[in-house]
Amino acid sequence: VLGSFIHREQYSLDLIPFDGDLLSMESESAFKECYLESDQTSLYHAAKGLMTLQALYGTIPQIFGKGDCARHVANMMIRMKREFPGSQNSIFPVFDTLLLLDRNVDLLTPLATQLTYEGLIDEIYGIQNMLSLIPQCSSASALLVLEVLKMNCSYCLLKKENSKKLSAVIGDNETAAEDFFSHRLHHDSPACTCPFKSFTYESNYYYFYSKLQQEASSPNAVQTSGAELCTVLQHILPQILACYFFDNLTVEQEFMSGIDTDKVNNYIEDCIAQKHPLIKILRLVCLQSVCNSGLKQKVLDHYKREILQTYGYEHILTLSNLEKAGLLKPQTGGRNNYPTIRKTLRLWMDDVNEQNPNDISYVYSGYAPLSVRLAQLLARPGWRSIEEVLKMLPGPHFEERQQLPTGLQKKRQQGENRVTLVFFLGGVTYAEIAALRFLSQMEDGGTEYIIATTKLINGTTWIKSLMEKLEPAPF
Repeated sequence: VLGSFIHREQYSLDLIPFDGDLLSMESESAFKECYLESDQTSLYHAAKGLMTLQALYGTIPQIFGKGDCARHVANMMIRMKREFPGSQNSIFPVFDTLLLLDRNVDLLTPLATQLTYEGLIDEIYGIQNMLSLIPQCSSASALLVLEVLKMNCSYCLLKKENSKKLSAVIGDNETAAEDFFSHRLHHDSPACTCPFKSFTYESNYYYFYSKLQQEASSPNAVQTSGAELCTVLQHILPQILACYFFDNLTVEQEFMSGIDTDKVNNYIEDCIAQKHPLIKILRLVCLQSVCNSGLKQKVLDHYKREILQTYGYEHILTLSNLEKAGLLKPQTGGRNNYPTIRKTLRLWMDDVNEQNPNDISYVYSGYAPLSVRLAQLLARPGWRSIEEVLKMLPGPHFEERQQLPTGLQKKRQQGENRVTLVFFLGGVTYAEIAALRFLSQMEDGGTEYIIATTKLINGTTWIKSLMEKLEPAPF
């Protein structure tokens, strides 16, 4: 059959638009290929996708990057431009800056539990190709398909199309929504108290309703059903009010704030003894390792022994993969750089205002994603102000400039925002996307961010991509 075709060509599906400000290659194994297998195929496709973007939207004059993979992609782009001089076009550039970021520059962020609306849906039910399957209240076997194609979680809000219909629907349901959240908060979970004052129903969910009405007049809005939003929230709320959720969150936030990262954690030990899901255990142990710049050898050996004896010795290959990727490693005698990085980049904020956020740390209820903080500092005041911290992070940091044809140099008008394309090599979380959207919407931000990535990930899917699945012997 193949021989009957007269002409055959390759179809390059490099970057898929998932939203107006979001592009993804949907390459699930990109991180594993780059950091475990030394396979740069996904980097080549990333460079090719960026060249296609430049052909459509003009040459990007400035390229910044951090990490070995970022350096490889930038080199390939420069080489492609040199080898194909015809690729230089006369299109006025849309993007002012390209920022290439390796995932291994910020290993911490994907491991933490996302606390934005879209991020929580991804954590609890998973989002695949912008669809999430959520069980309905009436039947455990029934599934509600939630379309999140136009979901914008910068303020934990959903923006939909028909502004008049949205305003009417939300207006009718606002009192009911307030009663619902108040009842659930005071009656459904008397035995479990949230240890973080900023993380409450009202600040994360009723706030969603009250602000939604303000957003109804936005030209970006699309139509939805108030009942559908309530259905989704009714499924998420019991999950996040459960004691195990807050116990897990407490340990995560202790690690991220630098508390007890150098010793065996009792909660992790209890979870292993109760045989909680292995991925949950691996996320917590890796988070502790990253926040401590590695674990003491005896602590690491203890965790490994407990995991293998409880879950099976076949997982020794998974532990080896996590170690190669830098997620789980022994402390090599050098100093722990994380406290310095945390303090200099302001990665941990004690006073988070989630109702009226003024910092990106609201997306993790206190923790500011390192990757997004780097993007923020690049825009203002620039990376020269954090040179010493950049040296502590993996891989080189660099700057390249691409010459624009005469007459295409951009003359910025007063009050006009710069446009930065942030490309995450190895995956990006919905919480990081929310943080970048928040920066884009800041009145004094001065920069609009477009996001591109090799894959949309969360901690579970990311760890799962690094796990080895052993097939049973055929005899």
